[in-house]
Amino acid sequence: MAVRRVLAALLLAFHCLASSRAAEPVKPNVVYILADDLGYGDVGCYNAASKIPTPNIDRLAIEGVRFTDAHSPSAVCTPTRYALLTGRYAWRTRLQQNVIGPFAPPLIAGKQLTVAALLREQGYATACVGKWHLGWGWPKPGDGGRRDFTRPIPDGPTARGFDSYFGTDVPNYPPYCFLENDRTVGIPSVAAPVGRESFNIAGLMVPDWKLVDVLPGLARRAVESIEKAAKGDKPFFLYLPLTSPHYPVVPAAEFRGKSKAGAYGDFVAQTDHVVGEVLAALKRGGVAEKTLVIVTSDNGPEVSGEVKNGAYDRVKDFGHASMGTLRGAKRDAWEGGHRVPFVARWPGKIPACSTSDETVCHADLMATLAAMTGVKLPADAGVDSGNILPALLGEKRNAPLREATVHHSGQGKFAIRRGDWVLILAPTGDDNRKQGEPPWFRTDRGYGPHAEAGELYNLVTDPTQKQNRYATETAKVHELATLMERYVTDGRSTPGPKQKNDADIAWDKRTK
Repeated sequence: MAVRRVLAALLLAFHCLASSRAAEPVKPNVVYILADDLGYGDVGCYNAASKIPTPNIDRLAIEGVRFTDAHSPSAVCTPTRYALLTGRYAWRTRLQQNVIGPFAPPLIAGKQLTVAALLREQGYATACVGKWHLGWGWPKPGDGGRRDFTRPIPDGPTARGFDSYFGTDVPNYPPYCFLENDRTVGIPSVAAPVGRESFNIAGLMVPDWKLVDVLPGLARRAVESIEKAAKGDKPFFLYLPLTSPHYPVVPAAEFRGKSKAGAYGDFVAQTDHVVGEVLAALKRGGVAEKTLVIVTSDNGPEVSGEVKNGAYDRVKDFGHASMGTLRGAKRDAWEGGHRVPFVARWPGKIPACSTSDETVCHADLMATLAAMTGVKLPADAGVDSGNILPALLGEKRNAPLREATVHHSGQGKFAIRRGDWVLILAPTGDDNRKQGEPPWFRTDRGYGPHAEAGELYNLVTDPTQKQNRYATETAKVHELATLMERYVTDGRSTPGPKQKNDADIAWDKRTK
C-alpha cells in the first residue's frame, strides 16, 4: 500500500510538472518583414486581378492567416516604424506629420521600451536588417560642412534593443552606403549623382555605390542572420524592414519583365522573392516549424508625382490597382493610405489557409509578443498596443480585440476607426498635394466633392468611401471625436494609468 501511495504521489508530481511546463509561455522565433510602400492590391492573395506575381507571400497566406483589415499606424514611413517598435503612436512625439529627414536625431527615446529590448530581456537574440529611418546620433558637420564618417554613430538600432544591425538608414537619403551596427561600411566620400532616375537628395556615397544592389545586399544579410541564429541556443527575433518597393524603383536585371505592371511591378516581384529567400533559409536551418513569420507593409502605395508610374499611373497604364478597390494611397487618411497586406505563419499554432477580419494595427506587435512570452508590460510601455494573439491563433471572440484604432496621414490629419465606422477629423482625407486622386480616377468611381468639415464612412456598407455621412450621422461623429479626445488626453488608447505625450497635439483639424 505504501509503495502504491509513493507511486501515486510520483505520478501526480509528474503530471503537475508536465502541466506546469505546458502552461509556460511559448517563445518561438519571430521574423517580421516590413515591405516599404507595398499596396493592398499588389499582392495576389488580396487582389485576384493583380498584374504582379507574388507566389511566396501568397504561399504564406495559404500556410497561415491573411488579415483583411490590418493597418499601418500611419500613412507614411517613420511614424509607422516608431509605433511598430514601441507600441506607441508616433503622433505622441515631436513627429506629428511627414517623416524625419536626413541626419535627424533619434525619434525613439533612449528610455523607451522597444519590441527588440523586450524580447532580448526574454533571452532572444535580436537583429535588424534593412531600412531604419528612425534617426541616429550622427556626427555634426565639421569644417567644410563634412561629417566624419570614421567615427561611430551612436543611438541607432543597437542602442534600441538590437544585438546587431545591417542596412541603409534610408535608401534615398545620404549617406549612400550600408551601415553595420554603429559604423558606415566604407567611407562615403563621393558626391552622388542627383536626378529623377537616380539619387533625389544630394549627398555623399561610398565609391561605386549602386542602388540596384541594396535589396540583394539586405536579402543576403538576412539569410546569413537566420543561418547563424538557427545554429544558436536562443530563440531569435529578426526585424527585416525592406527598402522595396519604395523608390528608387530599381529591380535587378533578372526581375525585369517579371510582372505586367512595369518596373514597379518587377520590383514587387523581387520583394516577394526576398520573402522566399527568408522562408527557404528558415527551412534549411530546421527552424521553420518554430518560427512566427509576419509579412506586411509600412503604408499604402506611392502615387504619381513622386515616382515614374506611380499608383494612379499604373491603373491607367497597366490596369493594375496597387490600392485594390480602396480609396487613397500613401499619405492619405483614406483606407488606401494605411490598410495594408498582413499575412502570418506559425506552423501548428496559426490555422492554415485562414482569414481574419479583425481590425489590427502594427502597433499591436508589442502587446502581442508580451502576451506570447508571458511578460507584463510596464505602465508606460505599449500604450497603444493591443494583444492580437487570439486573432493570430484563430480563436473565436464576440468582442473586438481593439477598442478603436487611430489613423494618421502624411500631413498630420487624424482619423479614428471603431467597429464599422471611421471618422476623418479633417475636411478631406487626401494628403497628396502634388497629385492626389486624379479627376479621371475620382469621376470613374463616383466620388464627389467634400464640402463637410470632416468625413464619416461606414466601411461595411461603403468600403470604397464614396458616401460621406458626416452631416447626417451627428451622434456617431460626436462619439468618435470624444473617444479621440480621450486617447489624446490620456496619453494612451489602451487600459492603464494616464501617460504624458511628448508634445501638444492638434488632433482636430476640422474647420469651425
